[in-house]
Amino acid sequence: MWSALEPVGRHAPSGGYRRFAWTRADHDLREWFAGECAARGLDLVEDRMGNQWAWWGNPDEAARAGRKGVVTGSHLDSVPDGGAFDGPLGVVSALAAVDALRDKGFQPDRPIGIVNFVDEEGARFGVACAGSRVITGAMTARRARSLTDADGVSMAEALTAAGRDPHDIGRDPETLDRVGAFVELHVEQGRGLVDLDHPVAVASDIWPHGRWRLDFGGEANHAGTTRLEDRQDAMLGYAGAVLAAREAAIQHGCVATIGKVAVTPGGVNAIPSHVTGWLDARGASPRAVRRAVADVRAMVEQSGGEVMEESWTPSTPFDSALTARLQTRLGGIPILGTGAGHDAGILANAGIPTAMLFVRNPTGVSHSPAEHAELGDCLEGVAALTAVLEDLAGDTP
Repeated sequence: MWSALEPVGRHAPSGGYRRFAWTRADHDLREWFAGECAARGLDLVEDRMGNQWAWWGNPDEAARAGRKGVVTGSHLDSVPDGGAFDGPLGVVSALAAVDALRDKGFQPDRPIGIVNFVDEEGARFGVACAGSRVITGAMTARRARSLTDADGVSMAEALTAAGRDPHDIGRDPETLDRVGAFVELHVEQGRGLVDLDHPVAVASDIWPHGRWRLDFGGEANHAGTTRLEDRQDAMLGYAGAVLAAREAAIQHGCVATIGKVAVTPGGVNAIPSHVTGWLDARGASPRAVRRAVADVRAMVEQSGGEVMEESWTPSTPFDSALTARLQTRLGGIPILGTGAGHDAGILANAGIPTAMLFVRNPTGVSHSPAEHAELGDCLEGVAALTAVLEDLAGDTP
């Protein structure tokens, strides 16, 4: 499975991946997932946002009997020039865990589902976890359709180009009602497990985090002939915001990054008439994050710019009973918090009992081609996920 995924969306110059929502690479990944599910005789359905759900057992019949399904999985899309493991490791491990359960003759008392969430990274349209946000109602369908990519293509237009009706998307309580528990396996996006010298951990929570759009206006002009005192350079406000974000993060004990920028007209010899930057801020304390963003906002507005909040995900503790059950089942493995957002967090905030497993990343690097996990650790992750699914799907409430 890993070898089949390896070339899809590979970006040759960097060696990383560009697997963006509703593109050809995304289509190929969805087809791969559908093929793997068909090969296992799993029933594949899509929800109102296009997230793919593969079922071993009948989730509707089981839900009516009070035995909602146990779901695992993750996503297959990537950030620009992202690594191979963020997302796909969870999907591949889910399929491998089903194989392992079948090999041992296990018959689930509750249906087991595998999900491939669409547009988790938000790399194309700017809002992370769009697939899970829309079906839970955390983001409205109208807003999702209106989001645009760097080329000005709206999500509605992208869905249409992919052969879908953008007016079909929306909240999907019927899909969510099939899910009794969700466990997402993911490569760790830091060095916690390296420091603990352990291959697998259970997640405790996801830090609060958000994204803000910063806009700065100016006047386009010639970079060589316009006197400094005559310039209205939109880049100056943006540059100040980058430094302000760093200082605010230090002062308030959180993290903040402006990692994406769009410049108009974008010529080397042209003074920018407009600059848009995107601020990502997160931390263990929501109050600290909000204070840091307030400092950046004050600086931006003082320079004549504007700030718009594009997304905010509150602090997300995972289900304590489910987390404790996983830790007990897996022999008291470590518990870690994370600053990275996940679809698991969106489902948790929607009231679904949710937990996560992390697999060690020896580089501690993520969202980069240097992201990695050793084969032995990946197999430990599959073994842990297999044990968890056996435990959760083997019980009849």
